[in-house]
Amino acid sequence: MKYYAGIDFGGMSAKAGLFDENGKLLAKDSVKTSKEDGYAVTVAKMAQLVRALGESKKVKVSAVGIGSPGIIDGKEGVVVNWFNYGWSDKPLARDLSEKLGVPVSLTNDANAAALGEAKFGAGKNYEDSVFITLGTGVGSGIVLGGKVFEGSHGAGAEVGHMVVEVGGIPCPCGRRGCFEQYASASALIRDTKRAMFEHKNSLLWTLVGGDPENVDGKTAFAAARENDAAAKQVVKNYIMYLGEGVLNLVNIFRPQAVVIGGGVSNEGEALLQPLRRYVSEHLLVDCERVPLAINRAALGSDAGMYGACALVLGK
Repeated sequence: MKYYAGIDFGGMSAKAGLFDENGKLLAKDSVKTSKEDGYAVTVAKMAQLVRALGESKKVKVSAVGIGSPGIIDGKEGVVVNWFNYGWSDKPLARDLSEKLGVPVSLTNDANAAALGEAKFGAGKNYEDSVFITLGTGVGSGIVLGGKVFEGSHGAGAEVGHMVVEVGGIPCPCGRRGCFEQYASASALIRDTKRAMFEHKNSLLWTLVGGDPENVDGKTAFAAARENDAAAKQVVKNYIMYLGEGVLNLVNIFRPQAVVIGGGVSNEGEALLQPLRRYVSEHLLVDCERVPLAINRAALGSDAGMYGACALVLGK
């Protein structure tokens, strides 16, 4: 039996899972990370995390996969650029491999989550799937033929920055009207607050105790369930823009499944049913001819670990 480690590396922590050769999660642990640690200390922390996992089950880890933020060149195993940490051209896969004495593979964190869902989660019954995570921004990953599509030098699949409204809301990337300015949880919160000030008698005010700062990604959906007109309009608009982004991706890649993750996906069928309906009504090639599933992600915050493991599983 061989054993593998999958690391989901982020700005505040590195979470790692120990897996057997069947992809079964045997143990998991995490370590705090920060920009102030610096590159060398961060790599050392990851190495110790992997060693500790192996020792906890008295097994030897055969290979390690990492999902990391930033622009990642998976082929070379390099963090090309990660602005939050100020990293540039860091050979993370090589350096961790040298510390552990085992092969290490690297991909972008959103790609890792997409691969995790594709191999072990909501997309496991499909060869081709698109993963969209609705959080502070819009993350994404595209899996074709069971493999992550990264684009040249790992710079592709940034679907959060495709434009869905020309001349629309400014985005930190420098463009206007980007998908994540309309379909992220942040966008949903912004639009909910706007609706509150436009409709002073809305139930939205009651749900947040009269304080707009208490608005979160659940607020509009909760009020919509109570038939509040302002909230229903916010949810309708949100699903329209989310649907337009999904349609663009489906028309380009025509996957068998679209998997929706992130905090907003916790709304379940209240989100997915109208989204499926919107997509179905506007598809270029309808679902009767080419079936399309739209599913909620299944692995939650562990998706990145599973996907990182999938990078090296069986190699």
